[in-house]
Amino acid sequence: MENLCLCKKMVPISYFFIKIISLILLFAYCSNASNTIAQGQVIKDGETLKSENGSFEFGFFSPSNSSLRYVGIWYSNISVDFVVWVANRNNPISNKNGSVTLSNDGVLAAFDGFGTVVWSTNTTAISKNYTGILHNDGNFEIRGSNNYPVPSFSCWESFDHPTDTYLPGMRVPVNPNVGENRIFTSWRSVNDPSSGNFSMGVDPRAAPQIVIWEGSNRRWRSGYWNGLSFTGVPNMAAFYYYGFKLSNADADGIMYFTYLPLDRSSKFKFRVSWDGYEKSMTWADGGKEWILMQKQPGSECDVFNKCGVNGYCRNATGDFICGCFQGFAPKFPDQWTNGSWSGGCVREAQLKCEIKNGSVIAEDVFLEVDNVKLPDFANLLEADDEGDCGKECLQNCSCRAYAYVGGIGCMVWSGNLSDIQQFKGGGNKLHIRVASSALGSKGKLSGPKIAAIVVSGVILFGLVLLCLCKYRKQLNAKRGNDALTIGLRKGQVSSTDISGSQEIIGEENLANAKDLPLINYNLVASATNFFCAENKLGEGGFGPVYKGTLPSGQEIAVKKLSRKSGQGMAEFMNEIMLIAKLQHRNLVRILGCCVHGDEKMLIYEYMPNKSLDGLIFDPMNKQQLDWKKRFTIIEGIARGLLYLHRDARCTIIHRDLKASNILLDQEMNPKISDFGMARIFGGNQDEENTNRIVGTYGYMSPEYAMEGFFSERSDVYSFGVLLLEVVTGHRSTRFRFSEHTNLIEYAWKLWSEGRTMELVDSSFASSCPSNEVIRCVHIALLCVQDSAVHRPTMSQVVVLLETDSLALSNPREPTLAYSSNRRFVDIDIQKGYQDIESSNHVTVTMLVGR
Repeated sequence: MENLCLCKKMVPISYFFIKIISLILLFAYCSNASNTIAQGQVIKDGETLKSENGSFEFGFFSPSNSSLRYVGIWYSNISVDFVVWVANRNNPISNKNGSVTLSNDGVLAAFDGFGTVVWSTNTTAISKNYTGILHNDGNFEIRGSNNYPVPSFSCWESFDHPTDTYLPGMRVPVNPNVGENRIFTSWRSVNDPSSGNFSMGVDPRAAPQIVIWEGSNRRWRSGYWNGLSFTGVPNMAAFYYYGFKLSNADADGIMYFTYLPLDRSSKFKFRVSWDGYEKSMTWADGGKEWILMQKQPGSECDVFNKCGVNGYCRNATGDFICGCFQGFAPKFPDQWTNGSWSGGCVREAQLKCEIKNGSVIAEDVFLEVDNVKLPDFANLLEADDEGDCGKECLQNCSCRAYAYVGGIGCMVWSGNLSDIQQFKGGGNKLHIRVASSALGSKGKLSGPKIAAIVVSGVILFGLVLLCLCKYRKQLNAKRGNDALTIGLRKGQVSSTDISGSQEIIGEENLANAKDLPLINYNLVASATNFFCAENKLGEGGFGPVYKGTLPSGQEIAVKKLSRKSGQGMAEFMNEIMLIAKLQHRNLVRILGCCVHGDEKMLIYEYMPNKSLDGLIFDPMNKQQLDWKKRFTIIEGIARGLLYLHRDARCTIIHRDLKASNILLDQEMNPKISDFGMARIFGGNQDEENTNRIVGTYGYMSPEYAMEGFFSERSDVYSFGVLLLEVVTGHRSTRFRFSEHTNLIEYAWKLWSEGRTMELVDSSFASSCPSNEVIRCVHIALLCVQDSAVHRPTMSQVVVLLETDSLALSNPREPTLAYSSNRRFVDIDIQKGYQDIESSNHVTVTMLVGR
């Protein structure tokens, strides 16, 4: 009986708790559902959806001083300029009787009070169930699912259909096959969301630019994207932790611009305003108004083509000045004097190539102009450097100007030059074609000189061609008599270290290298004096390297695969297949290969100054390299790596970049060599894992040395180490200084304490520009960041090296370079290793997984 009474007394208490729990669950459900609209659900005017973080709302609103109703998305708790997206901007509702619903076929539609559709989405994906979600970044998304209630795929997003505002998280498509993409359209007035007169988007020609149009005419452009910044915005800081990013092209050839703000907790937006300005604005928590970060056009000179074609605009104190370049004059002098510059400038002297009907043997030269916003409507040409770019332009009479821009390449212009602005600092160098008479004695080459050079070149080329033909006949005759055997049985050698687990098969792989000549063994043996000791240049991981001289007098370097080496065969075949396809001025050129019985050789062009390590680490030889030469070498290595990563037929990761693998020609131009460790990546592949870690200790990135992961950023790490070696003259592999046992650690300490110049090699410390050296050390520290995602790409490195006006991010302290020493030894002990000592005292360690 007591138990029964006790139960009766407990019932109300249990009931009370059940009610509380039910209310909590109901509240949680309602809170969770407040950012979603279900299939068939209706949202009436006055009701809203709210993102989970409370930043954005979706529903009906009216602009200031207007009673018209629009469906849109806006910032919560902000009363000034708060709307970021409008659905029915050109078809408003006149009263508050409107509604929004998500239909059974996934279409989100807005209705007026009479049930008439005023706006709807173009949802095309087929699904059993649909859900509308307002995300924390302000994106409204319709997701479909065939497995209710899990929304598994996207059917429609407001981010793909913006109005006048860009929010972080949006992806702006860049499609070179389509051309201009006008994505954002301004409001008609400050209180009228209907489509206005101004639009903003991307022009992908040559290199992407952000453009504002007024109707069909350009009003402003950002200048070309160089991989880090827009070249026409000289005060734009270039950071890769945040800011603008351009993705790689997808399968359809489309790239995407994204933007990541520095402070992700604050509200941020780009907007094309109703009066034709691009504005970037931020709202700090607790603020009362938007803070204007940037506004474009920011001055009269920023307005498109302010001074007409072939003219330039330069901001002066409180005003701006229009001018004509040397060799040009105002088209309408009277109008120009009265402040009307739209007529622009015309040439004072006709181009000689035009007079001579397009002949390239003409008295045309290039006027160099520094610190400019490059003209609009550029085209791209293939060229290795600025010199090649200029030659290509000079040989084409329609080419009126050129520029070689880091991160972009060779840019050329035909016809009149539009929208040039001259900055006080920053910008790029432009070469404008003019008749030599326009520059007087400043002309680079006269017509007769050019003619003499060209004629001499033709004669010399003919003689060389004649000798080559004769030599080829002799070589073919010898090939017919000599027994040149491949000596590799099918399936004899295989490697897991080739992308896609390809097998290395002798004859088949030699067929893959069909562009690489097979050179007769007797010819190679004779050229090297039968591989005598006097001709030996050194010893590498694959075996000895010999100097040779062909009967024609050409000097060669012969890399011979050591029979004693347990490694090397796979790498030898890998190098044949890779390097036969590569052509760049900063990559060593292979002349052919030779396979004779068990002996396998690669024949390269001979580099008279040998390898970089023989100069920068030798107390006597290092005097040959002043800072100017060292910086040229640094830039050349960077361009060579950029070619491998971005511009070659396929992405190639070198994996063994170090000073001994940088060869120097007669003019001290660097050539990257030794591709035995290199790997090919597929089109969409950006990293890989291997259980066979190869390379050189001291240059390996932490993720590769410890876990076997490698990517383009692994080469970037090696480049950073190499850059520190060039600046300091110290080997990273054998560095000892006071309490510091690591070159990266030592460099970080001095850089962080503002003592960077103490790092500099004493052989040139007193004669080098300190700002340039400090910048190089800064870039090197960015390259050796612990995390691969915090390192720049090689395209960004090239731009940072060539453009000293770009701001650099502060690197984080690299710590894994210190702590990985012990870990690396542990791996050696666990897995076993083989050290091969080279003639330049660099150890190559190969780790082989069990």
